[in-house]
Amino acid sequence: MVSALVDQVRSDLRALADPERAGPMAAYMKSAETGNLRFLGVRRPEVRRTVRAATHAHPGDPAAYTAAARELWDSAAFREERYAAQDLLGLRWSSGRLELLDLHRHMAVTGAWWDHVDEVAHRIGDLCATHPAEMDPVLRTWSRDRSMWLRRLAILGQLRRRDQVDLALLADVIEANLDDPEFFVRKAIGWALRDVARHHPAWVRSFVETHRLSALSRREALKHLDSTRGVERPHD
Repeated sequence: MVSALVDQVRSDLRALADPERAGPMAAYMKSAETGNLRFLGVRRPEVRRTVRAATHAHPGDPAAYTAAARELWDSAAFREERYAAQDLLGLRWSSGRLELLDLHRHMAVTGAWWDHVDEVAHRIGDLCATHPAEMDPVLRTWSRDRSMWLRRLAILGQLRRRDQVDLALLADVIEANLDDPEFFVRKAIGWALRDVARHHPAWVRSFVETHRLSALSRREALKHLDSTRGVERPHD
């Protein structure tokens, strides 16, 4: 089943390839500069539909889907194959499966670019919701890792958790990275604070006022907050 699923995904993606789109997609992702994989020129919605169709044609259990995702990722010749691996992990079968944590980490470290890492962040958010006690030390450890991408992932790991965000955890993973000069880390700090400001505006304003944030992080954090009252703007 694993080989059949992987083969179908690869075959279907190649059938959808559009060389005219591949060039601009590669330029946008800076593939040449970063050493990332080439593009086939398949849009993300088409990749997702391809993965869903393949799983319907070749149903399997979580172990088989996990193996297929790893095979698609590790042996990818094109970036869309890695997108397909991540989309396979985004289907309902994977929800709340803590045993997938190592694979998510592997994708973040070896993918080493914002599109892959930010997709992993959705899976980490799901695990934070279903296994908060287990994920707390994981995010704290990642926030101090040598890998910039794991640090970004630790900061973004609670995105869209609304009023369920662990504010103490968020503060700790951000504080561990306040002096980091990397754009992607500073952007993540601002993004995470901006997201939580929708439900905890006073907390975000206090955090910004009491911490030495980069100009980028500060600007992003306060983007949707009133400049004087510290409340969320209703129509911004």
